[in-house]
Amino acid sequence: MRVITSLIGKVTMSKAIALFSGGLDSTLAVLIMLKQGIDVTAITFLNHFGCEIGDRSSCSKDPFAASVKFGFRVKMAHLSDKFIDIVKNPKHGHGKNMNPCVDCRILMLKEAKNLMEISGADFLITGEVLGQRPMSQRRDTFPVIDREADAKGYVLRPLSAKLMKPTIPEEQGLVDRDLLYDFSGRSRKPQIALAKEFGLNEYPAPAGGCLLTEPNYSCRLKELFDHNPDPAYKDINLLRVGRHFRCSSDCKIIVGRNREENEIILSIAGNDDCTMHVPGYGSPVTMITGTPSEEAVLTAASLCARYSAARNLSKVDVSVSMNGQKSIVKIHPADDDLINTYKIVQDKDCQVLM
Repeated sequence: MRVITSLIGKVTMSKAIALFSGGLDSTLAVLIMLKQGIDVTAITFLNHFGCEIGDRSSCSKDPFAASVKFGFRVKMAHLSDKFIDIVKNPKHGHGKNMNPCVDCRILMLKEAKNLMEISGADFLITGEVLGQRPMSQRRDTFPVIDREADAKGYVLRPLSAKLMKPTIPEEQGLVDRDLLYDFSGRSRKPQIALAKEFGLNEYPAPAGGCLLTEPNYSCRLKELFDHNPDPAYKDINLLRVGRHFRCSSDCKIIVGRNREENEIILSIAGNDDCTMHVPGYGSPVTMITGTPSEEAVLTAASLCARYSAARNLSKVDVSVSMNGQKSIVKIHPADDDLINTYKIVQDKDCQVLM
């Protein structure tokens, strides 16, 4: 167990706060510290654009199983409005899409530094690997991030530490530099080999995780900000699913593409939202956001009919729920002209076309 001896002879365990995503690299960073007898508290920051806990499509079955197996604490915090602000106007710019990677790391380290000070921890650790990410994990970028997070010298990156200058915890003898690593680049082979040494057998596959790195999602988000600079979280969450149609600057139609998306749309919709489906047929759940006009309701009903199993009928009964009231709208399924008029699509350069 690594300890600190103070001037009056009191012995205490050194402590670290870890930025923890549940992925391979961040888990290994924690395990490297635990091996040195350091008390680690991991913090996971949630936002509206990351890998949601329990999302089976992009996360492991239990991304935090390692904390139970190896015995470290995990705290969770939501970045909420703070993260929305940097997505809109990142000081250090966006990456290829809408990802504000440098500003994101600064924000997370600032929050982690606050926890470090409150909890009496000695330093911060991350699972970053030099050269793994083109925007935020560069030799010239790490010092900028640490300085702007007011954590200069206190951020230890155990997987690449031997390729960088010693940090304050190393200089103070809290961490044995000889037991750190010199990983670099995008290959995961060194991490996989190290995981095997630690007995870490289950970890998520390397996925982007952040939706802001995905071109289609980023384009939808840009389009939303263009019409609504201060969107509700509901509007942001709906960007993940469905076909999207723009009726006006404050009104959109979202049409589910499968049963899973239908369930997500229904879980997001509130009692005052307008939703609809075609009863008696395989049907998408269709939702209108904003304040729908009568024309928008009819357009949404027509789109709902078009994407249902009743699309070949001349007239379709569409069940509409709005403000606690239900009604039936009999309408023609949308034709291609109507779809092309309202559907939000992007060209190869991520320009929104209407």
